[in-house]
Amino acid sequence: MSQKKKSFTLKELSKIIDASVTGDENIIISNIATIEEANTKSITFLSNKKYTKFLNTTQAAAVIVNSNIETNSSINLLKCSDPYLAYAKISSLFINKENKLETPSIHKSANISSSAEVSKLATISANVILEENVVIEEGVYVGPNSFIGANCHLKKGSSISANCSLVQDVILGEHSSVHFGSVLGSDGFGYAPSKNGYQKIEQLGNLIIGDNVEIGSSCTIDRGALGDTKIGNGVKLDNQIHIAHNVSIGENSAIAACCAIAGSTSIGKNLQMGGLSGILGHLSICDDVLIGAHTLVTKNIDNPGNYVGIMPTQEQNDWAKSSIFIKKRG
Repeated sequence: MSQKKKSFTLKELSKIIDASVTGDENIIISNIATIEEANTKSITFLSNKKYTKFLNTTQAAAVIVNSNIETNSSINLLKCSDPYLAYAKISSLFINKENKLETPSIHKSANISSSAEVSKLATISANVILEENVVIEEGVYVGPNSFIGANCHLKKGSSISANCSLVQDVILGEHSSVHFGSVLGSDGFGYAPSKNGYQKIEQLGNLIIGDNVEIGSSCTIDRGALGDTKIGNGVKLDNQIHIAHNVSIGENSAIAACCAIAGSTSIGKNLQMGGLSGILGHLSICDDVLIGAHTLVTKNIDNPGNYVGIMPTQEQNDWAKSSIFIKKRG
């Protein structure tokens, strides 16, 4: 699973995305990362003005930017007409990652694609498929007809019910449980529009689930696109919840059925989210927030409190006043 080629010069990348180089065209790039998490071997991109503030602080070796950008930054740049589409094209170069798990182990009773060992205290039910580089620790239970994909790690005492899929690159924390029919580590919804249709953005990150997490039936949680999707310790998810790529949910949060959280939103500790609610992408939600049922969150929430309503989200007392006005107008 190692990359056919592990590194590229900036000049090589510029040819792939039809970009001009500002800076050192011979600098070596060995990974792609978010502008906040990039290191000195990373390439990243800037397509959302919200992240412009990171251009002068990122550790990235180079940044893909719009041709019209004006900046005083000394960082190496790849300038092109569509940075998001360019990022999508480059993501495919890094899809074959090196194996992350150093001690692969799989239960002897499973249908396996590579040989290894697993804790004898684990229980693997019938018709379970375990792919390469899977680690299963002691006390783990995997229910019938489940699929555990490449580079997954099931920690001590975790439990997976029947008909679940851990697609790839999933870490399931100690004593965490996944109920029937859930899909974890699936591809995020990442596409860049182009004149020829949509360019797929490869999902290169992980899904990291903490300890004592409970995930209800028929939930879908995507692995990260560049960084990781993270579910904190003690989080409780009801049935039929969708969590998109690169979302981070803080410890001891509880989310009721049929909620959806869009990509790259960061949520603090102790969130309580009522059923049929949604949170848009690239938002920040502070600790100790309660979101009422059927509420759509469209902007950052910086102060703890009880929020409810669709147009727009407000403090509960303010929404109560607004609802009276709406009724009178109706």
